[in-house]
Amino acid sequence: MDSYNSVTIDVNDHVAVVTLIGPGKGNAMGPDFWRELPEVFEALDADPQVRAIVLTGSGKNFSYGLDLPAMAGTLAPVLAEGAQAKPRMEFLATIKQMQKATNAVADSRTPVIAAVSGWCIGGALDLIASADIRYASADAKFSIREVKLAIVADMGSLARLPYIIGDGHLRELALTGKDIDAARAEKIGLVNDVYDDQQACLDAALATAAEIAANPPLTVRGVMDVLDEQRAADVAANLRYVAAWNAAFLPAKDLGEGIAAIFAKRPPNFTGD
Repeated sequence: MDSYNSVTIDVNDHVAVVTLIGPGKGNAMGPDFWRELPEVFEALDADPQVRAIVLTGSGKNFSYGLDLPAMAGTLAPVLAEGAQAKPRMEFLATIKQMQKATNAVADSRTPVIAAVSGWCIGGALDLIASADIRYASADAKFSIREVKLAIVADMGSLARLPYIIGDGHLRELALTGKDIDAARAEKIGLVNDVYDDQQACLDAALATAAEIAANPPLTVRGVMDVLDEQRAADVAANLRYVAAWNAAFLPAKDLGEGIAAIFAKRPPNFTGD
C-alpha cells in the first residue's frame, strides 16, 4: 500500500495493524488523517488477504483527537463575524467529508479491533466507537470533550455509542465532557477488557484478530452485515442531522471562546452567544 502521513500499516498472517502517527502531537487528527483514513480502510477492506484489522496509536497515547492548530483554517470561515449561507454550506460539506473517516471504519466488512492506551479524546472516541471491539490498557483515559469546546460531537460518537454503552452513560459523558479511566470504561461497556499495560493490550487485540482471521471470511462478513443492518439507518440519519445542526449553529461566540481558552490554557467563559 501507499505510504501515509497519518498512519502506518503492517500486514501479517491476514491481520493488518493500522497505527495512528499524527503528525500532530499525541497522534492528533489533522487534515492528513481525515483525508487518508477513508482510503486506508477502503483498501484494506477490499484486500482478500486482510481478514481482521487492529487499530492503535503510536507512542503513549491513542490520540488527543482533533488537531486544533492544524484544523484552524477549516473553522476560520464559519467563525468569521456574520458568517452567512456560503461559509455555512461549505462547512456542512466539510463535516460530511470528515465523517467519511469514521464511517470507513464502521462500514468496513473486515472486523476492526481498537487497542487503546493513554488518552482517547473527542474525535478519537468517535473513531473507536466505529470499531467492532475495543480493548484498553490500564492507563487509558476517555473523553467526549467536544462540549467543553462548544461543539456538538459530529463524527459518530453520539450516533454509535447508544448501541455500545447505553443512553444514560452516553448522556453523562457527552453533557459533562468529563474524563473517565479504563476501569470505568470497562464497567459501562465502552471497552471489552482492560490489560495491565500497552503491550498486553496490543497483544490481546492481535490475538483476537488472529482468532477472527482463522474463521471463514465470507461468514465473518455475513455476521458483520447482519449485525450492522439493525442500526445502519439510524446512525446515517443521526450523522446527517448533526452535520446540518453544526453547520447552522456552530458559528457562535462560545466556540471562539472555547478555542481561545484552549490555546490560552485557561477556563472558558461561555455566555450562550
